[in-house]
Amino acid sequence: MSKRTAIVTGSASGIGKGVITRLAKEGFNAVVTDINMEGAEAVAEELRAAGGEAMAIELDVTDEASVIAGFDKIVEKYGSIDVVHINAGIQIVHEFDKYPFEDWKKLMAVQADGAFLCAREAFRKMKDSGKGGHIIFTGSTHSYIGSPMKQPYSFAKHGYIGMSKAIAKEGAKYKIYTYTICPTFVRTPFIDRQLVEISEATGASPEEVIRDQWLGDTVDGEFTKIEEIANAIVYLANDTGALTGQSLMLSHGMHMM
Repeated sequence: MSKRTAIVTGSASGIGKGVITRLAKEGFNAVVTDINMEGAEAVAEELRAAGGEAMAIELDVTDEASVIAGFDKIVEKYGSIDVVHINAGIQIVHEFDKYPFEDWKKLMAVQADGAFLCAREAFRKMKDSGKGGHIIFTGSTHSYIGSPMKQPYSFAKHGYIGMSKAIAKEGAKYKIYTYTICPTFVRTPFIDRQLVEISEATGASPEEVIRDQWLGDTVDGEFTKIEEIANAIVYLANDTGALTGQSLMLSHGMHMM
């Protein structure tokens, strides 16, 4: 049986790096994609040094031509694409009445347009291969609940649930399965930047933001860990359709479905 190929967008650091590293260890051809090509290549080199098969691709998820060209390169090298984890994202926080429209558009370009472009191209390649595949979105607890200063982010993350369900309906006959993972806060540089911004905007200390705003509704006061997300991705990458269209909550009890 030939090796399967997995792509993770935004995998030069943070959650994406952790997931693509785990997939490489699981034996996948690992494709590291990021707008930061230097960072992507560094991760790919780490994976190759550890004995894995990996390539890096510079991918701007907001640019249709970049997404199409990137996916074409992957198929040219590996023949097909089996797992696509749509993970690239940004966060911009403001009090809602002060939220600039330009920042809304910037966030949507990555979180909404980028997710659509990557999911559509994944669908095309999986359909053309005749093998199907798995498309997994990085959602959030914000796919279900709201949070101050994150209205556009919550709007986009709610949208992943709907997109995944709709793709699941259309993709079933091609054995294309879709999922959304929904972690709560994950301690990465991405979230640390938010912590500073929210602390400054609200006057609460960083410790108070974490305790009262972020993790107060979890059952154990714990951040979701990258390895917990990677475990979920590996599990879903091996699903045979029973879970298609579903979301998997990884929130330490913050939101229970």
